[in-house]
Amino acid sequence: MSPTGSEGRPLTVMLVAAEASGDALGAKLARVLRERLGAGKVRFVGVGGAKMAAEGIHSPFDIAQLSILGIVESLKAYPRAMARLKDTLALAAREKPDVAVLIDSWGFNIRLAKALRKQHPGLPLVKYVAPQVWAYHASRAKDLAGAVDLLLSIQPMDKPYFDAAGLANVFVGNSALAHDFSQADPARLRAAIGAAPGEPILLVLPGSRPSEIQRVMPPFEDAVRRLKADRPDLHVVVPAASTVAQSVKARVAAWPFRAHVVEDETLKDDAMVAGTVALACSGTVTTELALAGCPMVVGYVTGKITYALLKSMFKPRWVTLFNIAADDTVAPERLQDACTGPALAADVARRLDDPALRAAQIAAQNAALDKMGRGMPDPSEAAASALLDFLRARGLL
Repeated sequence: MSPTGSEGRPLTVMLVAAEASGDALGAKLARVLRERLGAGKVRFVGVGGAKMAAEGIHSPFDIAQLSILGIVESLKAYPRAMARLKDTLALAAREKPDVAVLIDSWGFNIRLAKALRKQHPGLPLVKYVAPQVWAYHASRAKDLAGAVDLLLSIQPMDKPYFDAAGLANVFVGNSALAHDFSQADPARLRAAIGAAPGEPILLVLPGSRPSEIQRVMPPFEDAVRRLKADRPDLHVVVPAASTVAQSVKARVAAWPFRAHVVEDETLKDDAMVAGTVALACSGTVTTELALAGCPMVVGYVTGKITYALLKSMFKPRWVTLFNIAADDTVAPERLQDACTGPALAADVARRLDDPALRAAQIAAQNAALDKMGRGMPDPSEAAASALLDFLRARGLL
């Protein structure tokens, strides 16, 4: 591939994100690269969701088809995932990218990396977000090292594993830690839902994957019904990821009380700052809630076989990153059989009723966020810098 520049064709960057969190990372990276290089000097192609589409990256299929978690679920979805893999390879063959950046989504993107290596042997491959080798599956470090040329890592504990595997890696920081809530306006959210000052607001965040909505939403719904029955003045707000917004709205519409589904990104930030307590599915959103200063209860349910295998391999005592960083149960975690409506409702009720408990949890969340690296430069800027350095070394800039 010839170098790009003022006399060459625009640098073509392929970004592949198969889930909502990766879609957000891809959109931010595209935005920074366009600012750095100039709109006419770079073009983007790839796979993503609504946020990447807003940056002009139009996916050949809906990534909700790939938002899969669980061993049994993955086996059932395997034919569909392989069909989407072929679609992605066809996109690469048609668009002839200069570099491919594969974002998170280990199961899909490790297969894609190996397939791209065969289809385009000279194509530089970059993985953005490492598999959690520090928590389990340390062997994946070697697997990834054989499949890509560079890793952009978001956790400081990744480095020793990938150094040992011989994979060039750069710690760019966790984008969730750079989420800016400075413009969030809790009063705007309260006005939008008709909540008076001082009335409690419960946030319900059931996940971004269809399988999470199917498994996590039922106990969450049961908990919310119990809480609402005891607290008629409780306002319920459900920030919905774009990948599952339609199914979330359909479920919430059947609730026997009013709840507000929020899809607008500005109102989502407002909601996180305005929330009294959150009931959250384990994932990136727990870090964002902590940054917004919202205490929470974390729940998760996956397939029984998947859970048994993960439990046998997963090293940390917790699944929530700030709990792991604190080495303590800052936010209660209700996982699998413990994720029930009564248990979740009891945990949330204690926080709704006890301002001192809420304040203590917020303080502990803040201390854990500091340990995680809050305050570092914008990870998207760091990721763009690392990628551009890599491309210059390859003679592509």
